[in-house]
Amino acid sequence: MKKVAKSYAMLHAKCPRCRKGNMFANSMYGFHTQKMNDVCPYCGFVFEQEPGYFYVAMYASYALNVAEIVATVIATYVFTQNTTSPWLYISVIFGMTLILAPFNFRYSRVMLLYWLTPKWVKYQPDIKPLPGYKG
Repeated sequence: MKKVAKSYAMLHAKCPRCRKGNMFANSMYGFHTQKMNDVCPYCGFVFEQEPGYFYVAMYASYALNVAEIVATVIATYVFTQNTTSPWLYISVIFGMTLILAPFNFRYSRVMLLYWLTPKWVKYQPDIKPLPGYKG
């Protein structure tokens, strides 16, 4: 079996065990809901390891949000050189937070599964697909 790079699998939100199945049912942006699959369609890995497992992802999402807000404030200052209008900064921060919300939701869960719980999840490149898998 061909090995899949961890960075590629994380970027495309693939299962951390097989790196082939999609973690989410729909694309990141669009008019669909941000529905996460309960199990990997390829290998059957259960994404929610225990009840309330993804509550920890809220903290990862918070960290992403803080980094994005700091970067947004710095970029706004560099481009506008405006230090007197708080409404400019508030509106830019609010807009970026809304635009990046699907990204934060998705990648906070991906970060949790790949980086914050690595001893539970081991990459198995030779795992066989579930019967009836249509990739």
